[in-house]
Amino acid sequence: MSLSEHSIDDAKATALAAIASAASLEELKEIKVAHIGDRSPIARANQQLGTLSPEERASFGKIIGQAKNAIAAAFEARNFLLEEERDARVLVEERVDVTIPAKRTLKGGLHPLTILTNEICDLFLGLGYRVAEGPELEAEWLNFDALNLPEDHPARTMQDTFFIEPLDSHLVLRTHTSPVQVRTMLEEKPPIYVICPGRTYRADELDATHTPVFSQVEGLVIDKGITMADLKGTLDHFARSIFGSDVKTRLRSSFFPFTEPSAEVDFFFNGRWIEWGGCGMVNPKVLIACGIDPDIYSGFAFGMGLERTLMVRHGITDMHDIVEGDVRFSQSFGLGVK
Repeated sequence: MSLSEHSIDDAKATALAAIASAASLEELKEIKVAHIGDRSPIARANQQLGTLSPEERASFGKIIGQAKNAIAAAFEARNFLLEEERDARVLVEERVDVTIPAKRTLKGGLHPLTILTNEICDLFLGLGYRVAEGPELEAEWLNFDALNLPEDHPARTMQDTFFIEPLDSHLVLRTHTSPVQVRTMLEEKPPIYVICPGRTYRADELDATHTPVFSQVEGLVIDKGITMADLKGTLDHFARSIFGSDVKTRLRSSFFPFTEPSAEVDFFFNGRWIEWGGCGMVNPKVLIACGIDPDIYSGFAFGMGLERTLMVRHGITDMHDIVEGDVRFSQSFGLGVK
């Protein structure tokens, strides 16, 4: 534009009108670029001052400075007003009701089986036992032979046991946690008081009451003078701690190759007798295989399924609820973390 007082007044008036009409901060930002920025009419007029004589430069410099100040003041006033309007609108549109319960991200927790396992381990640790663990891929000798299970025993067939190829490796997925007991007897000298929790594997189909991968907890005591009375007292205390102080237990004569005599242990719960697991005095042949003199030491062993224990204790009727990983099932038991 040609430099004149009239052109400067027009540029100022246009800028003031545009600023006054700005309806939002975004629009005002665009107006600032057009009417206050380096390429605005006022800025170009200021650049032309260098072409004027000193007298004219002073006169037009004052006029341009007053115009710039007026435009800047108008901009600041409009910007302040629009910011107030935005803040007031945000308070309404983004209002937060602090009385509404907060939606918190769910914390991770332990599986109910893990919670039960920890409870049982704590119980026996309090009785002076030690928690022993072993590999889930186990030597066939430790899983069967050392426990007095002969080669023709039904439990050793492909129908019940997962054998690892090649078959001459003599490795299996352990069918019980008893190999941990064997390892303990081979590595330690009596007295031995251990509890052995862990996962086991058998060739079962998954249904309401069975699963091919299940959890057991087994106990082993080897010491001088151990009798069936010690076993019965231990099982009574175990059952009452898990199912309630009024629970009764009974032993029914049974047969297991690794115990002699052997028994099934039942407990009376909710008006009926429920089979819980197997137990008995450690067979002298097992003691000999593990290098323990049966003329000096005796012992007892017991084993229970943790899924069965969990199902009876909490009224669970379908094994699928335990193994399928639905967090809604696990949440009902709490975090299980102290």
